[in-house]
Amino acid sequence: MAEGNHRMEASKPGHGLFVVPTPIGNLRDITLRALDVLGGVDLIACEDTRITSRLLNAYAIKTPMAAYHEYNAPKMRPRLFQKLKDGGSIALVSDAGTPLVSDPGFKLVRSVIDANLPFTVLPGPSASVTGLVASGLAMDRFLFAGFPPSRQKARQTFFREFLACPCSLIFFESAKRLVRCLIDMETIFGSRHAAVARELTKKFEEIQRGSLTTLVEFYSARPTPKGEIVVIIDPPSMSMPPTPALIDSEIMAVLAELGVKSAAEHVSDALGLPRREIYQRALELRGNDKSE
Repeated sequence: MAEGNHRMEASKPGHGLFVVPTPIGNLRDITLRALDVLGGVDLIACEDTRITSRLLNAYAIKTPMAAYHEYNAPKMRPRLFQKLKDGGSIALVSDAGTPLVSDPGFKLVRSVIDANLPFTVLPGPSASVTGLVASGLAMDRFLFAGFPPSRQKARQTFFREFLACPCSLIFFESAKRLVRCLIDMETIFGSRHAAVARELTKKFEEIQRGSLTTLVEFYSARPTPKGEIVVIIDPPSMSMPPTPALIDSEIMAVLAELGVKSAAEHVSDALGLPRREIYQRALELRGNDKSE
């Protein structure tokens, strides 16, 4: 096999749908196989043709493109599906990273699988996994949770769903909501260790590591950051027990919807604390709330 800068002569990919990851920042983070597929298929379905064209132009790829995103999917999906049924080949890409991870494309993939049409997934860049590895946090088990809700109440409720997960948590967040998101994370998860990964693989890549408390202070004292952001939170640890304030906050949130017994069971399971202790505290808090 020849080595150096010379690529092996690529064979034209067969027919079917190819899910092709693209760089999350640095255009050189593209695999040779991905370039072969992008250059050999009949059509590239992408979120934004302007963004994908930058990658194609960098590698002199002339394959036609078609916009396929959440707004035109009902109209475009049948057309793409018919092309595949007729024996065509399509590469599905997102604006950055691996398609279908917080990106459109799932329904097209499902229809292809259900119709037993050829379907191939290429490995490649992923902001969630890159952020996790860069964070220095636990990597033996992790959960990708996508974007939190934009409103505070819904966001805190969303975070509570993951309170007892014995794994690292990975979230995407917009730069403009980062500080508010970190504040709610600290409210729910306490001062767990975390990391904020920004602009991964790009010129101004930045990784900030520390407790959620430290990260709130860091970003609150600075102008709103720019770029794509991944937030990673360490699993719960017995060495960092929940604070009394966090316990009370969890009990009061659940008491708004459940009775004392059910609330105690829920919070006890979530925080790993004795049920009797939580039950007694729930009685106290409910009594105090009624007396006000």
